[in-house]
Amino acid sequence: MGERGVAVGHTTLYRWVQRYAPELEKRTLWYQNRISFSWRVAETYIRVKGQWKYLYRAIDKEGATLDFYLSDRRNAKAAKRFLAKVLRRSRDWTPRVINTDKNPAYGEAIAELKKEGLLPKETRHRQVKYLNNRLEGDHGKLKRLIKPTLGFQSMKTAYATIKGFEVMRMFKKGQFRLWIEAVGGGTEASFVNRLFGLYA
Repeated sequence: MGERGVAVGHTTLYRWVQRYAPELEKRTLWYQNRISFSWRVAETYIRVKGQWKYLYRAIDKEGATLDFYLSDRRNAKAAKRFLAKVLRRSRDWTPRVINTDKNPAYGEAIAELKKEGLLPKETRHRQVKYLNNRLEGDHGKLKRLIKPTLGFQSMKTAYATIKGFEVMRMFKKGQFRLWIEAVGGGTEASFVNRLFGLYA
C-alpha cells in the first residue's frame, strides 16, 4: 500500500480484520469440509481484556484444522458445545476416535453427545497425551500470531481476529490447495478474489 502512495495505519488494518476475517471464514466454510475419522481435541488459553479465556481447537491426525471455538469457561458445557460445532461442520463424516487430554469435561461431553444421538456410540474416546503433541505445537504457531496484537479488548474482536488467523493458517497448511488449483487460477489471491466475486 505504501508503494502505491496509500497511507494505512494500524487502526485501519484492525478494522479490516474485524470486518473481513469473519466473512473470509464464512466464505471458505464450504471448502473447509474435510473427511476425518481421527480427531485431536484440546484447548489453549488467550487473554481477553486481561482475563484468561479458552480457545478450543480440533485438528485431524495429519494436522489439518477442523474447527475452533472461543469460550469464557473450561467445562463440560463448553466442551460439548465445541464438539457439537465440529460435528455439524463435518456433516456426515463422524469420527471413529476422539483424542483429548485428561480433562474430565471431554468425557462428560462425549457421553452426552452419544446419549443424544449426535455422536455414534462406537466412537472411541482416547486420552493419550502424546497423541496431542501435534495439536500443542499447532497452538504455539497460532499464539505466535496472536502475541503481537497486544491483547484483545472483547470476546467479539478476539473471535473475529482468531477466525482470520485460523483461516490463514489453513491456507499455509495447504488445506485449500486442490480448490486453489481447480477454481482459483493457481494462486491464493485468485481463489480469495473468486470467493468475494472479484474477477480480473
